[in-house]
Amino acid sequence: MKFEKNTELDQANLRIIVAGLAMIYISVLGFLPGQQVNMYLPIMIYIVLFLLLSIVLRQVIVRWPGHYPARRLFSMVQDYTGTCFGLVVGGEAALPLYAVMVWVNLGNGMRYGSRYLAIATALALLALLCVYRLTPYWQAQPFMVLMLMITSTVIPMYAHLLLERTRKASEEATAANLEKSRFLAQASHDLRQPIHSIGLFTACLREARLGEEERRLVDNIDRSLLNVAQLFRSILDLYTLDNGRLQPRLQCVQLADLLHDLVRQNVEAARWAGVELRLRVAEQWVQIDPALLATMVQNVLSNCFKYAPQRPVLIAVRKRGNGLAIVVYDQGCGIDADELPKVFEEFYRVRQLRDKDVEGVGLGLSIVRRLGRMMDMQVAIRSRVGHGTTVSLLGLRKVEAPRQPVTREQASQVGLLTGLKVCLVEDDRNVLLATKALLERWGCEVQAESSGKDLLSDCDIIVADYDLGNQATGIECIDQLRAQRGRAVPALILTGHEVEKIQAALHDRQIAILSKPVRPAELRATLRSLREPRTEPV
Repeated sequence: MKFEKNTELDQANLRIIVAGLAMIYISVLGFLPGQQVNMYLPIMIYIVLFLLLSIVLRQVIVRWPGHYPARRLFSMVQDYTGTCFGLVVGGEAALPLYAVMVWVNLGNGMRYGSRYLAIATALALLALLCVYRLTPYWQAQPFMVLMLMITSTVIPMYAHLLLERTRKASEEATAANLEKSRFLAQASHDLRQPIHSIGLFTACLREARLGEEERRLVDNIDRSLLNVAQLFRSILDLYTLDNGRLQPRLQCVQLADLLHDLVRQNVEAARWAGVELRLRVAEQWVQIDPALLATMVQNVLSNCFKYAPQRPVLIAVRKRGNGLAIVVYDQGCGIDADELPKVFEEFYRVRQLRDKDVEGVGLGLSIVRRLGRMMDMQVAIRSRVGHGTTVSLLGLRKVEAPRQPVTREQASQVGLLTGLKVCLVEDDRNVLLATKALLERWGCEVQAESSGKDLLSDCDIIVADYDLGNQATGIECIDQLRAQRGRAVPALILTGHEVEKIQAALHDRQIAILSKPVRPAELRATLRSLREPRTEPV
């Protein structure tokens, strides 16, 4: 609807402009040598009335936008009536007004489609016949009239062919985009599953009693998996940005908590890279989308791990003007001044001597800048060869702390997971086995189910995959168990689909969501936060 409103309004605006130009043209004709103003005065009066009616029509379109065929036909009749009047009264000198008739014909067709193009063409031919019958000059030039009528027919026919080709190309492009979206969505889900299960199996190995050599091998597996997961997330982020479905969800966020969480999540990656992460931040509240900001900082840190290994990295919050900036300093090799403008280009990588040893495809900073633009933030980078690089995320808007800030539960308050009864529903066998093994190592009692059909459980927490095949979704499975128990049992959805899609389906069900691949630490923290306090027997 918005597209139609805009096209009709554009046509109305152009009608006013063209009428204004016609007024200027007729006015100039009246003052040319051998011409009399009185001869063109009726045309000028008519154009003034035409302009007034066009302005009223424009306001009607603004006030009542949408597709009204009668209004469009009225506007076409108005255009052709005005053009005919000018051609009849103006005679030979007004012949250039025929260009307005061509504009009306093509303009309506191009804006509204082939049906309106056919109607406009029929009205144009009728208008030409009326001018021919009422104008002696035209009656004396039958071949000119024939040429104008042929032109008024051939041009719209050619325009119709172009419109049809454009429509077919647009439909094919739309179908291809939908097919690409379906493929990427399915590929995303299918790729998340093995990455997720490998991560959980690796976490199980880490919990076991391993020798030094075995632990080193587990570290290498975990590090390689982290690189795959980061690359996978970068590609998905780029796809999500390209399809235009990502919209910031601004919240009041405690910046210190967000950055402390990021540092904790990157402890292992920093250890593998030999990087000491240092954080300097005071308690500040900002209005931001925490997930998008976390992605921006994460991508910057990933570059630090790749290009500044074995050196400390400082994350600090600085005042910049009326707002705040997150600044990340590293002491790597630095970037040459000639390459700095290119680092935000997609797939561009700074070439170093060790380039073949550095994972990644050059998407990180490109995604950072694009996410920043979505939230009205700027990304600045400074670097000196041999001294390091500084990336600044500017434009964070300070806000007052909420009256009742959310308190962060401590692990000691929530309790451990020992003895926690978990109903695990997952249709992928490898993911089911990996998740069950890891939960059991954490001390949970796990009821593992590959299907949500006819499910019975006395669990403390439900953990379900969203996509459980054709029988049911994870949400339906949770609803069934809650109905069986007669209360809202704490629940967690693990999904390889877009989180926004699942959130829209949840409504107010009070179900937590984690996106695959899930980090074990993130899973454990979520289970702790969902665990209900136990009532000790009297």
